[in-house]
Amino acid sequence: MMEPLSSSIPDVGNAPMGNSEGDSVEAEGFKHRVDELFNKVDKLEQRVNEVEQFYLNVSKKQQTGGSKGSSIVKDKDKERHVPSIRKQQQDASKREAAAGKRMQELMRQFGTILRQITQHKWAWPFMQPVDVKGLGLDDYYEVIDKPMDFSTIKNQMEAKDGTGYKNVREMCADVRLVFKNAMKYNDERSDVHVMAKTLLAKFEEKWLQLLPKVTEEEKRREIEEAEAQLDMQFAQEAVHAKMARELSNELYEIDMHLDELRDMVVQKCRKMSTEEKRKLGAALSRLSPEDLTKALEIVAQNNPGFQAMAEEVDLDIDAQSESTLWRLKFFVKDALEVQSKNAASTGGNNNNNNGNTTATNNINSNNKRKKEIFEAIAKTAKKKSKKAST
Repeated sequence: MMEPLSSSIPDVGNAPMGNSEGDSVEAEGFKHRVDELFNKVDKLEQRVNEVEQFYLNVSKKQQTGGSKGSSIVKDKDKERHVPSIRKQQQDASKREAAAGKRMQELMRQFGTILRQITQHKWAWPFMQPVDVKGLGLDDYYEVIDKPMDFSTIKNQMEAKDGTGYKNVREMCADVRLVFKNAMKYNDERSDVHVMAKTLLAKFEEKWLQLLPKVTEEEKRREIEEAEAQLDMQFAQEAVHAKMARELSNELYEIDMHLDELRDMVVQKCRKMSTEEKRKLGAALSRLSPEDLTKALEIVAQNNPGFQAMAEEVDLDIDAQSESTLWRLKFFVKDALEVQSKNAASTGGNNNNNNGNTTATNNINSNNKRKKEIFEAIAKTAKKKSKKAST
């Protein structure tokens, strides 16, 4: 019959830390340091997730073709010094303001063209919205999807609430729409159709004179935005690279603190008795295959010559250091508690577990060798315990 878990692997609190009156104070200080490390690790985990998510997004963008700017900005430009993110944001505001002034100048020049068209003697039919009801044009909205006139265009140009035109091409599209609506609704031989066609031709002629400036400004904006996007990406990568370096250093410091605390605990722990070693060997044999592997790795950490993954593993518990023994003891205790909880939670579903029997048998078969190893360890420890008692 298996010994109960509580008797085979005592709680940490059962391991004497010394006999001085200051033990409780020292233990409380130790607990406080551990809590501080846990809090720090939680914060570091959040920062690690942030860095990981950033590089994950960068990788996705590269897989989908990269950023738009990469095909516009020359490679040699990428080697220039990249300002900080805050400087990038300040430059972006200045760049937007300068681009806005240039676009306002183009819109002013477009306004000159518009005045020339609206002052033509044939422009009067297009100055106000079509009086659909007054003229009895019952089918007008069936033919025309989006009505447009010059008074509406003027109001859009003068709007101060943010609903106005953002660029010259929007204005150009609405001017064309005024004439194309008239040509679409009216017969080719009608006066309105002829007037609209004539004014549209005059407008296109004047628009062609302004178009090179519009195209040049659009190309300039595209290049500036591409450069800004690339610089911002480099700045963000620099920030996250620095963050990653800092995280690496902080994690290293935490590892050092943990090693220091572990050494403190081992120094305070009493020497493990022969009976406790025997019980530890017996408990090792009850670990799951995954936990067996972890236990072997614990042994290998403090014993470079120990081959945890070798075909034949020879583990002598008596030859292990006190540090390794106590680490194994605490690990096994926690692992067996988890196994016990899992077994209890699945105990009521035995009728539904027939399909898992084969998989379980395979796992047990594949790890039979390791089980036998630890059973042999337990027997050896038991024999040594008997000899010690006699």
